[in-house]
Amino acid sequence: MQDEQLLERITIDPKVMVGKPVIKGTRLTVEYILNLLAHGATVTEILEEYQGLTQEDIQACFLFATKSLESAAFLPPVSTIRCDGR
Repeated sequence: MQDEQLLERITIDPKVMVGKPVIKGTRLTVEYILNLLAHGATVTEILEEYQGLTQEDIQACFLFATKSLESAAFLPPVSTIRCDGR
């Protein structure tokens, strides 16, 4: 499946989950799905728990996160920046 097709599975609507990216047709946020995975849930477990989801929906969450991070800039926390250059 092409990136564009996967990304069409993710929608952003200010009226749904306060505008957070969600899997189309659900109230499941990309953040929630990624958090489940980060805390040890498997894709199989998520698909069993949320019967309407597909493998492609999970892939879309990963792709959305990847695309979001591509354009993000990361700076060290202010507390780690030293005036003496170290």
